[in-house]
Amino acid sequence: MDFHRIQLINPELTYKRMNITELSKERISEELKKAKSKLDPDQETIRILFSPQSITDQNIEEVSSLYGRLGKNDFDTVIVIESRPSDSLKKIPMPSHKSFSTPYGEVLVNDKLRNEFCDEDDDFFIDDNAWNENLSLYHQLIMLQSSIDDFSVVSIQLTDESSFIVRELAGVLEEILATRNALIIFCCDLDSKRMDELNKIIHLIESGNQSGMMNYLNSDDSHIDGKGAFIAGLMVAGAWGLKLNFIALQETSTATSNLLSGYADMQRHQIYG
Repeated sequence: MDFHRIQLINPELTYKRMNITELSKERISEELKKAKSKLDPDQETIRILFSPQSITDQNIEEVSSLYGRLGKNDFDTVIVIESRPSDSLKKIPMPSHKSFSTPYGEVLVNDKLRNEFCDEDDDFFIDDNAWNENLSLYHQLIMLQSSIDDFSVVSIQLTDESSFIVRELAGVLEEILATRNALIIFCCDLDSKRMDELNKIIHLIESGNQSGMMNYLNSDDSHIDGKGAFIAGLMVAGAWGLKLNFIALQETSTATSNLLSGYADMQRHQIYG
């Protein structure tokens, strides 16, 4: 069993952090129920989630505050995007699976949509080279299976985080999904100690300095894990005129382990002025 370990004060002691596949349905359901009880029932429709790559017993509360915003019948399809940098010639591969299985059951792949992505751009491939059982996809699926009904999925791995490929990804998502009943999940992380970096990103977005933001995020000064996925998410949110919300900046927020945990909703708010 694959555990993440956190070193305690006594170096001989460790704490086994349970990932979501080891959490009970009851625990997840309770966390979602608690999250929903704190939310505005008249909230705007979510189109994008920024979720931690790994969901564990340590961050299940903050992740539930994201997924708790989804209605049972909000979406027909979910696209899960994660960065998997490698030397693969396939820059934006999508696994060839017909379905994905979790402890909660099977989720069918939206094969028609997957083929549309391939038809739209030469950098999209149906290819299993970047797939493995440790994808963040499986963590997100468990939360989705606990939150919404009757959905299909497309899994996308971004093996090249260069500006050109990220723009290609964002452009295809923006065009094909604009009028679809679809949710996009971008998997990415920024350590809670990096609040200065989140504030810098927010400042660049709010000042309309898109080139400055892109240069910063693509520099060695940025500490984001899953940078390509995050940048693509910002670009799609900007193109659709969505409002960005990071839960670490909300007044009612509890402490978050991932400063990028957030969502973008349909309130008409131009990100790039």
